[in-house]
Formats: sequence, structure tokens, C-alpha cells
Amino acid sequence: MVTGKIRPRDRDAVIQSLRAGVVPRAAQYLIQVGRKLEIEAMLQDIERVADGGGAVRFVIGEYGAGKTFFLNLSRAIALEKGVVTASADLTPDKRLHATGGYARALYRELMRNLSTRTKPDGGAVQGVVEKFLAAAKAEARETGAGVAAAIQSRLQPLTELVNGYDFAAVLGAYCEGAEKGNDALQADAVRWLRGEFSTKTDAHAALGVRAIVDDSNYYDQLKLFARFVRLAGYAGFIVCLDEMVNIYKLQNKQARNSNYEQILRIVNDALQGNAVGLGFVFGGTPEFQLDTRRGMFSYDALRRRLGENSFARRQGLVDFSGPVIRLSNLTREDFYLLLEKIRLVYAYGVEEDALIPREALAAFMEHCAKQLGNEYFRTPGTTIIGFINLLAVLEQNPGADWRTLLGGVTVRRDTDGAFDAAPDEDAASSSVGLTLIADSDDDLVTFARKQSVLESCT
Repeated sequence: MVTGKIRPRDRDAVIQSLRAGVVPRAAQYLIQVGRKLEIEAMLQDIERVADGGGAVRFVIGEYGAGKTFFLNLSRAIALEKGVVTASADLTPDKRLHATGGYARALYRELMRNLSTRTKPDGGAVQGVVEKFLAAAKAEARETGAGVAAAIQSRLQPLTELVNGYDFAAVLGAYCEGAEKGNDALQADAVRWLRGEFSTKTDAHAALGVRAIVDDSNYYDQLKLFARFVRLAGYAGFIVCLDEMVNIYKLQNKQARNSNYEQILRIVNDALQGNAVGLGFVFGGTPEFQLDTRRGMFSYDALRRRLGENSFARRQGLVDFSGPVIRLSNLTREDFYLLLEKIRLVYAYGVEEDALIPREALAAFMEHCAKQLGNEYFRTPGTTIIGFINLLAVLEQNPGADWRTLLGGVTVRRDTDGAFDAAPDEDAASSSVGLTLIADSDDDLVTFARKQSVLESCT
């Protein structure tokens, strides 16, 4: 449970994100519930990357099951462990494989979002370079060699990789710019590392190199960068890619297969130990994985590598040693604890300042179940919006009674993000801004006899 006073910045980061229907990028630990085995599996991957190995994970879950939250939580854990992270969402113009600049666009997005523990919100490329140069200068002082010689010596292992020589030349140019106070040269070096040069001619004119990051070599550049961050003193490099379903949605079969070939290459490198200090975490829906016509399982090599362990098919058995983590839906108990955490986060962690008593949580859940069915806790995103809206009204209207407000909630249906019209506009106008979304009409059962157990957990 939440203990102690919560900083306003962390509180606002969580509440504002949840109310807007997006996943918090900071302070996720304040509202984390369940997923113990899944988190342990991700910790093992992070430790493997920090030990110089490779890792790959596919986080698979239904719409609203918490994939993005889990990816962000994994990213936050990696940052705490001293790992550099980069994250991006796949879109129609950002793909794993393309010939029209779409793959390079994905690389540029990853570099913009490059994060370290001291700079968790992205834009950390220059900071990583500076840390590497600081380490090289310290080595030069210890050995008595020049800084340029120390840089060349430290980068020597990278020259065997694709773009390795040019990578070393770009870092040398950055160091030269730093010594001479040439900000433009430093900026050009950072632009090259971010993949922002579109032609080799421009890169040669600015830095004297003949290679740039493009659609064909961006993955090799990521592997090169993973080794570089380790030379800079970080534990490793993890790339988080969400919305993988956009590959599934590609209409062109050849384009889909080309992307699946790139995924296969990443999987093979991770499983065979060819990716040093590099990990990938992919987030996608079951269709993206299992569909044998358009999903990953339409590609035979991926189906063999990512198939389910037949011995773990019995209900209640799990196996997280393979590349796939299938996120189960939240239970009622998990959802109760989640509401309790949100209630306390809203009150800055002070129980005495909570806007509603704990008994209101059970009443809220019962109301949701009667109106919405079991989906209210299995895919809880829109239900949480309604709960935070309730707290917001109570905060701004001190005389309001939560029991009265709860009866005015409007129910609408969520069809993968597309909302149907409210059945009664008059009822909607009297709901004081509370909106909850439904997928089924099952009644709440068994909650009453579990409530005492839940209360003891809090």
C-alpha cells in the first residue's frame, strides 16, 4: 500500500495521466498491483542485459489489460538498475522494416526518447556521450595518454561492427568540438547519433563520415549503441516498442513479412547471444501473436520460437521462461487494491485527507458490476477515469455526497476505444461528468464474501 506523504509532482503525474486515459510515465509504483511473477521475469531479463547478454520479451494482452503500463513499469525498473532505455510506439509511418524512411523514423523516435536514471524523460543522447568522454578523460589522466588516444582505445571493440569506424569518428568530432568550443560540430555529432542526417553527402560535409543511419542499418546501429552505453559506464540498453499490432494491420503481405523477418532477426540475436547488453520488449495484442493469417504465427519461424509451452496449458500454470509474457486480467481483489491506492494517491498519501471512506470502494465496485459487468475490472482503464472523476467532483464540491453522485453515473459501451452514443442524453447531462464504459452485463458475484479478505490486505 501507499505509505508516507506523496510529492505533489508524483501525485499529479499519476492522477492527471489516469484521468486523461493514458498510462503514467512516472511514479507507476504508486498504483502497481499484482503482476508479481511477470515483474520477476522482467527483472531477470534486465539482469541478463546488465550482465552483457541479450533479452527479448513479448508482452501480450487484450485491449485495456495493462500492456502499456507494464512496459512503462519495466522501463522504470530498468532505469533504476542503471540501464539506458529507449521507447517508441509503432505507427503506420514508424516500422521495424521499411524502404521509405519509416524504419529510420522509428530509430529517430527511439533516440529522442532515450532515457537514463538522471534524465528519465528522454533526450539523453548527449548526456551518454558526455559520460563516455568523462570516463575517457579519467583514463587518459591515469595512463598519461592523450584524450584522443584514450577514446580510440575504448572504441576499438566497436570497429568490428557495422558503422563502427564512423561511430568512432563521430565521437572524435564531438570531443574536438568540446575542446575547441565548436558547438556546431558537437550538435552535428549528436544529430548523426540520433539518425537525423538524411543524406551521406550532408554527413560527410559536416563530420567527414560516409555512413548514416538508414532503413537498412538502424538495427545494427542499436546494437552498436548498446555496446557504447556499456563503455560509457551504464549497465546495458533496453528498447521498449509498443503498439506492435500496427504490423498486424498492414494490408500488404510482403510488408508484414518483412517486419516479421526483422522481429525474427531480433529474437535470434537475443536467444543466441549475438546482442551484447541489448534487450527488446514488445507490446501487442493476442491477434498480433496468434493470428495464423496475419499475425506473427503466420510466419513459421516465429511460431516455432514463440509457441506456448504445452505443459503450461492447464489452468493456473504459467511459464515465463520463454519470450512471451501473457498478461492475465486483473482480479476483483487486484482492482479493489488499485482503487484503494488511487484513493490514497489522490489524497497525497494521507489517509485522513481521503475524500471517500474505504466502504465507498466496495459500493463503487458493486455499482460498476451491476451496470457494466465483469469488464469493469478486467479492462479497467475507463472505469478508473470514472473513479477519478468522482473524486474530482467531491474535491471541488465539499458538500457533495458520494452516495448521491454514484447513482448518477452514465454507462456507455467501449468498443476498443470507439464509444457508442449514450442511451439517454438527459441522464448523461445529470451525471456530473462521470462516465463509465461497459462490455458486458454480468452481475457482481462473490465479492461480498471476499471483502473482508481485501480489507485485511489494505
